[in-house]
Amino acid sequence: MGYPKSFRTQTVATRAHRLKHNVKMPELPEVEVTRRGLLDAAVGRRIHASLVGKPLRWPLGCADATLAGRHITGLARRGKYLLFAIEGGCLIVHLGMSGSLRWADLPVPLGPHEHFGLDTDRGGLRLRDPRRFGAVIWHPSNLPEHPLLAGLGPEPLLPGFDGGSLHRALAGRRAPIKAVLLDQSVVAGLGNIYVCEALFAAGIDPRLPAGNLSAKRCRRLAEAIRTILDQAIAMGGSTLRDFAHTDGGSGHFQLAARVYGRANAPCDVCGRALQRIVQGQRSTYFCAGCQRA
Repeated sequence: MGYPKSFRTQTVATRAHRLKHNVKMPELPEVEVTRRGLLDAAVGRRIHASLVGKPLRWPLGCADATLAGRHITGLARRGKYLLFAIEGGCLIVHLGMSGSLRWADLPVPLGPHEHFGLDTDRGGLRLRDPRRFGAVIWHPSNLPEHPLLAGLGPEPLLPGFDGGSLHRALAGRRAPIKAVLLDQSVVAGLGNIYVCEALFAAGIDPRLPAGNLSAKRCRRLAEAIRTILDQAIAMGGSTLRDFAHTDGGSGHFQLAARVYGRANAPCDVCGRALQRIVQGQRSTYFCAGCQRA
């Protein structure tokens, strides 16, 4: 089974670009928390059946029976995507704006807002996605070279990401640094919450043209990005509306946010009222006293 005509008419790459750049939550920490929560339960399981509910962003891309009898051999993350390695291919999963994954010890029918599932020899996977902006796509390759993954930038938690690589990626860019960091081709997995927090931690004005950042400030920013992401993962990510852990629990990083969602509250460093502006139809929170151009 291929992609529907509505997907093909604008080309796979065009649609993939829109998903990569327009979908908001969950972000890298939420996806990584999900991956870690599923790793032990899912890997090694033999699939009995795949279950498909109401349509997600795109169809599964294979017949429902295709996955039956195959084993889940690994679970990785690339940016905001989960990659379930399955014998003969890979399931690419994006949680969209409201998605979350859970593992049940005993397979049960799809519940309300559950639109995809895998029943295995030891439990079942369920994707809950009330707004149905998520995606589950079968790709018949062990190393997925799919348009949704093509062109993603470096992983910010891996050694290859540092101040030098960031400085080179920002060179010549005139767009505001906030907007550039949200571009998944520059850094994979970053979203609005964590970009706002990293820019605050690095003391950088979100309106500053990205190409104006010095090598020193890029080093500070790269370190801030890694620190914020590590902290968010340790706190289970952020639950602003729908995101939940694989056990149904909520993330708590939003309670520790220093600027995000705190417009007019006092900065915990200088005491000035935090500001909210709109950049590229996204809310940006920052401190005009602590974050300099």
